[in-house]
Amino acid sequence: MNDMAVNVANSGPAMRERMAMYTENTLKIGLFGANCSSGRCVTTVPERWTGSWDDCLALARLADEAGIEFMLPVGRWKGYGGDTDYMGTTLETITWATGLLAHTKRLIAFGTVHAPLFHPIIAAKQFVTADQVGHGRFGLNIVVGWNEDEFQMFGVSQREHEQRYEYAQEWIDAVKIAWGPGDDLAFDGRYIKLTKVRAKPKPFGGTRPLIMNAGASPTGRAFAIRNCDAFFTQASRTSMAETAKIVQAAKDEAKSHGKELDVYAVGVITCRPTQKEAEDYYHYATIEKADWSAVDGILGKKGITVASVGNEEFQRQRHHYAHGLGGLLMVGDPDQIAQQLADLSRAGLRGIGFSFVNYLKELPYFCDEVLPRLERLGIRAKRR
Repeated sequence: MNDMAVNVANSGPAMRERMAMYTENTLKIGLFGANCSSGRCVTTVPERWTGSWDDCLALARLADEAGIEFMLPVGRWKGYGGDTDYMGTTLETITWATGLLAHTKRLIAFGTVHAPLFHPIIAAKQFVTADQVGHGRFGLNIVVGWNEDEFQMFGVSQREHEQRYEYAQEWIDAVKIAWGPGDDLAFDGRYIKLTKVRAKPKPFGGTRPLIMNAGASPTGRAFAIRNCDAFFTQASRTSMAETAKIVQAAKDEAKSHGKELDVYAVGVITCRPTQKEAEDYYHYATIEKADWSAVDGILGKKGITVASVGNEEFQRQRHHYAHGLGGLLMVGDPDQIAQQLADLSRAGLRGIGFSFVNYLKELPYFCDEVLPRLERLGIRAKRR
């Protein structure tokens, strides 16, 4: 057992240690979307990500050894179709996280959970089980859902936007009751009513899992600031100064509620020895070999059509969604990628979760070449 695990086992993690993901690194780094076939790149290339358990486990072990802080899954129940049935094969996120936690020592593994689809008492027990397995390394990413096709599979109707977050507020309050002290507790909400709640054990070490959310609307953003430790937002694709403003606004809003909030972003990385090699591979995998029928299906679900937004904006959105369902695009050699990540950190971001076309094939080069550069830039501590 490593030193961190020994300390956690002896005393339990403090909430500040959970929020810091047990490292001193200024910029936390994570892998996003590896539980899904094709990951977050809507491509037909043969080397695209499988999303299989064996590949996810190998990736988690590699990331754990390299000092990558976290793995964040996508909550997906139904694929998007197209030539590849994009994200058609997925691993359920709580059991996925529990399995990864059992095979790693430092890594934080998140579950991404649709609140309307999981009863809060069952969910609270699942989260505690994962947290016990990982000795305080489980994290919760709450989502309220948007994909009507998925909800229809469950026979669940989507609520109106504002009501989704009203329900989510009751849901997380109920989960926290189950995590808290006491027996035979009650919860009497508009949507959720519980009596004589008992739930043991509690989260590991007397605190609770790290909670994150990525609400984009004003209501979703307010929900995240009220309830979460980490807020995922969209970094500017054109200006680091604009990213700094976005981050500071979220922090200021949290501070007005007497809270500290860590702000994260998501991205997609193509890193090769030269800028040209990176740009060539990006164009090959993301433009030439894109699964355009799947991209158009995704846009259709979001109501983005030529008729609704105009041809120029529609084409921009097509390219945007092809390279990872959104997120910050990073294409370059190791110097370029390291500098961009350092700039994001200096703009105030606490961390970033990113994806590759093939995580297992591309992460070793990133770790060998980009992480040492981030150490020299003072963004990451040198690995012991």
